[in-house]
Amino acid sequence: MNIVLVIALILAMAATLFALIRGIISFLQTTKEELNAPEGSGPGPSRLKQNKAMMNRVLFQAIAIVIVAILLLMKGNG
Repeated sequence: MNIVLVIALILAMAATLFALIRGIISFLQTTKEELNAPEGSGPGPSRLKQNKAMMNRVLFQAIAIVIVAILLLMKGNG
C-alpha cells in the first residue's frame, strides 16, 4: 500500500510542477495589448490560462498533502 501511495505522491508532485510551469509560461506570454486593455474589458486569454493553471496547481498540491498525511498516519499506526 505504501508503494502505491508513494507513486501517487510522486505523480501529484509532478503534476504540481507541470501546472506551475504552465502558469509561468502563460504569464510570460502576456501581450502588451492585454496589459493595456481598458478597465472593465474583462480578463484576457492569457490571464484565464494563468488562473486555470494556478487553480490546478493548488488542487495537485492539496492532493499531495493528503497523500503525505495518509502516509504519516499509516506510519504512526504501524
